[in-house]
Amino acid sequence: MTLGKRAFVLIFPVVLAGYVLAASLLYFSQSQSILGLERARLWQKLGLLGAVFENDVTKNKSLIYSLVEGNAVRLFVSEPDASYRSNAIGVLMQKNIKSLSEDATRFVSLAIIRPPLSVDFYYENSQDPFAEISAEQLEHARSIIDSPKLSGWSYIEPEGASPLIVHSQFLDPLTFNQPVSSAKDGSILIQTAVLPRPFLDMKKALEREYGAKIEISTHPLTAKGALSATVRLGPSLHARLTPPQDHLDSKLLNLKLLLAAGAVVLSLFTIGIVLVLVRRFITNPVARLDKQLMEVMSGRRSELAPSDEAGEIGRLSANMKQLHDNVVESFALVQTASWTDTLTGISNREHFNARSNQILDGARRSGTGCTLLFIDVDNFKFVNDKYGHKVGDELLRTLAPRIQAIVRSVTEHRELPEALVARLSGDEFAIMVQSNPADGTITEISRSILGLFSDGFQMLEKSYPVTASIGIAIFPDDAADLQELLANADAAMYQAKAQGKNGSARYSRSLHEKRTRQRQIEEELQTMCPDDEMHLVYMPIVDGRGRVSACEALLRWTSPLLGRVTPDEFIPIAETTGLFSKIDSWVIDKAMSQYGQIRQLFGSDTVLCINISSAELYNKSICERFCDGLIRYGIEARSIEIELTETFAVKLGDLSQRNIDMLRSKGFRISIDDFGAGYTSVQQIIDYPAETIKLDRALVESLANAAALPTLRAVIALCHAQDMQVVAEGVDTPEKMALLAAAGCDLYQGYLISEPRTIDDLGLWAMQRLMEQAREKSPSRKAGTARKASQA
Repeated sequence: MTLGKRAFVLIFPVVLAGYVLAASLLYFSQSQSILGLERARLWQKLGLLGAVFENDVTKNKSLIYSLVEGNAVRLFVSEPDASYRSNAIGVLMQKNIKSLSEDATRFVSLAIIRPPLSVDFYYENSQDPFAEISAEQLEHARSIIDSPKLSGWSYIEPEGASPLIVHSQFLDPLTFNQPVSSAKDGSILIQTAVLPRPFLDMKKALEREYGAKIEISTHPLTAKGALSATVRLGPSLHARLTPPQDHLDSKLLNLKLLLAAGAVVLSLFTIGIVLVLVRRFITNPVARLDKQLMEVMSGRRSELAPSDEAGEIGRLSANMKQLHDNVVESFALVQTASWTDTLTGISNREHFNARSNQILDGARRSGTGCTLLFIDVDNFKFVNDKYGHKVGDELLRTLAPRIQAIVRSVTEHRELPEALVARLSGDEFAIMVQSNPADGTITEISRSILGLFSDGFQMLEKSYPVTASIGIAIFPDDAADLQELLANADAAMYQAKAQGKNGSARYSRSLHEKRTRQRQIEEELQTMCPDDEMHLVYMPIVDGRGRVSACEALLRWTSPLLGRVTPDEFIPIAETTGLFSKIDSWVIDKAMSQYGQIRQLFGSDTVLCINISSAELYNKSICERFCDGLIRYGIEARSIEIELTETFAVKLGDLSQRNIDMLRSKGFRISIDDFGAGYTSVQQIIDYPAETIKLDRALVESLANAAALPTLRAVIALCHAQDMQVVAEGVDTPEKMALLAAAGCDLYQGYLISEPRTIDDLGLWAMQRLMEQAREKSPSRKAGTARKASQA
């Protein structure tokens, strides 16, 4: 942004704000005046509406008076002949009514009513010659008859018809004067109704003008809002008109637009004058100096020209000349430092990202390939912890130039563009090589780098036990951009670690599919409902006599999208993503809810073994979950055995140790599962807070032979010395079971006994065992066995 534009941006808002403030104050004062005028106008119009209504009421009263003063009503009331009265005199009254009406088409009605509510005569000036008095008019007549009043008027709105002003008055049939209240029963009620057309026309015009309905109520109304007016139409009739807010807004809109346009025009005029002065005396001299400086920086000018400006701008030009050489030198130093890793002296992550994107763009345009090597130093943390961070830093400082020398040697020998070597973070390095994947360059570089670690890493006349894992990803075959290329090379690096370290692995389709499945499993775990997709199976645990002493609850998951997913797949993902808490809660609740069926099958002493995620022992609520299950399902804590993995038991922390101690204090049993799968010392066996040790199936497989029997006995004896029961997993042959029994094993679990079964299948299995045991104990079977023995 130029200095002139900057001056405009800074000054214009200030000037505009001043004019806007002035316009706002003017608008406020004028809007109040407009509001006052509109309010007065509204009150005046509503008052006029009230006067029109009052006039209609007066005319209706006058109509009754005129009719009573005439002879037609007298003749009608005094005539005894009903037929003559209804025809001849009725016609006479109709003529009187029409003659007294100002408008021949206006609705006027007359009714003569005798108490209690008998209509002797009714006529209305309308298009319906057979019209009858409306229910609302009769209701008004009833209210006058039932009240002590001798006359009254009302504003009624018959259903489906126009509003009417109704006036009713009692008359003495002899004197045609107003009777006393006690003589109402012998009097007649004269009722007239007129259509207040002037009032209704004016009411409709006001509603159309203000866009709101006029409220009419028998209760007093008060004005509401800034623009509202009321009027009293009679002793018990009131009206109110409250226009909507947008009615006033439309009145004020023109004023707003006028003031806004004025503020903008005046602001532009003022800022124009200010900018001319600023440009003449400030921005043009500075712009000339800036142009010269840019030419110096770009090499088109060697130095700044002398300035004839006085004051600060002249001194600024001289200082710029003096600083020019220093700036150029400093710029070179800063640029070098910003792209360099401070520890190793090679490129850092920022430089790698910027330069790699350029390399990939060039490869994309030319249609060539690039290869990324992602290197991680294995066991680097071990070196840091054992020898100290100084040795770790020195290792990285030594390794970086050796990798750089290998890469430079290979690329120069093959006449390839210079490769980019960078340290991304910690012990991670990356190499971007511009070569064809099949020309052997990457193989040679990988083999040479791995050769640095073949006999340990040699440094400071000493060998350190570190190796390297290299992940390889190729552009564009494996990825379309740098972010994806790094991610895929990183995944390949972990594949290399899994293959045994100090090796390399190329990103492959199978690796991609594995990562995709892991991501799908994670997404399904986030949305799935355990009640719909998961179920428990149980694997019996028996003693030496074959009696079922415990059942282990095992989790199974069948996803609608992924099909059956093994626990080995989804449990690690659930633990690392924090999704296993809800699964553990479901397993605990489900297993405890089905424990009653297990106890019915195998006896009240049967133990229910429940596996929980190792991460759950860091959750303070784990003990509460188990205790809640005991209360909910009426189970004793000694009947529940909580299984922990051996690898987790090796690294118990303070919080997990407290949770285990709390569970044991409540009476729960603790079991160490998969014993022998990790790295266990004798001291750790002694320190295990457990009642049961479960030998891992791999350990059972390796020790369940005659040669290893002494070792197996020693392991079991050590557990017995710590007062622990020993359960052998993976018992699938009679020979294994015999050797384990000979070594002193307490309990057995495996496919020789039973495969994992649902709670219903477990019941069928228990019944089959009982039937088999019954057959074996039957006398006929024993006799048959004895005969076979004698014949032998």
